[in-house]
Amino acid sequence: MSFLNNNVYDSGLAWLVTNGTRIDITIGEAATYAEAVTDAAKSAGNKTGITIGAPGARTPTGRKVVVPQITGGTVTQTDTATHWAITDGASVLVATGALSAGQAVTDGNTWQFTAAFDIGIPAPA
Repeated sequence: MSFLNNNVYDSGLAWLVTNGTRIDITIGEAATYAEAVTDAAKSAGNKTGITIGAPGARTPTGRKVVVPQITGGTVTQTDTATHWAITDGASVLVATGALSAGQAVTDGNTWQFTAAFDIGIPAPA
């Protein structure tokens, strides 16, 4: 069985915590910073100034961070958001993932995530 010290995981997750300051909802999964933030075909809205929690234990193995509930996100497109994208708000796409279900959004409205969610790294097998 392979082993990595928790500090290895935590260093990468700490980078995510430090640099992940903006979350966008997207129409499909963004592959670049521009798609997540400015591409009219992908970007559907955003929330700046997010604070992601410190690294901790992940079940069943590995380490994780927790992205808090999001309220007051701004919608900038009328479409169905299917993914989220975390960026540094300047030029770097930090992480992406699928929403648990697509969310219809309307330009000018607000959006929210009613529950926190995890971003994790599993331990090696």
